[in-house]
Amino acid sequence: MGKIIGITGGIASGKSTVTNFLREQGFQVVDADAVVHQLQRPGGRLYQLLVQHFGQEIILENGELNRPLLASLIFSNPEEQEWSKQTQGEIIREELSALREQLVQTEAIFFMDIPLLFEQNYANWFDETWLVYVNRDVQVERFMKRDHLSKEVAESRLAAQWSLEEKKKLASHVLDNNGSRDQLVGQVVKLLEGGDSCARD
Repeated sequence: MGKIIGITGGIASGKSTVTNFLREQGFQVVDADAVVHQLQRPGGRLYQLLVQHFGQEIILENGELNRPLLASLIFSNPEEQEWSKQTQGEIIREELSALREQLVQTEAIFFMDIPLLFEQNYANWFDETWLVYVNRDVQVERFMKRDHLSKEVAESRLAAQWSLEEKKKLASHVLDNNGSRDQLVGQVVKLLEGGDSCARD
């Protein structure tokens, strides 16, 4: 039976730095966002569901989903957020579960990168949960820069998710990403060697 570690964080907290490093070390990392992207491609299970729900206006000329429009339709309406969480969430869980069952057969240790790990009750899937943590003001700044957003839009999207402070209480290990990339990677190496990360209170 393989050891399964869940990795989570918040928008722009630096999760991809951790998962890229783990892949470089030869570990298998299931990326929930990539699974969702696949399911939202034309012909995918979520694509059909979303077009049925929101109509043709969310399809671009090339047949792909208009992701920025989709994000604004969902994030601007609490009812749509709830619908998305329930309906899309169920299909995503099924797909991730199948991948987990597959990897457990072949890997001694593997990782699953799930942005809404705690919000959507995935915590009991894992032997350990690692949270990539960053201070709120740093998070807002990085998010604005990364997605070219106004402060207002960045703040409202972050408000739709649990804060990193809340998640910090639930994670078995906290990786502090307020410093440099090297400092973050150093904490990952320490955890892989069986030590605790230095950010735990």
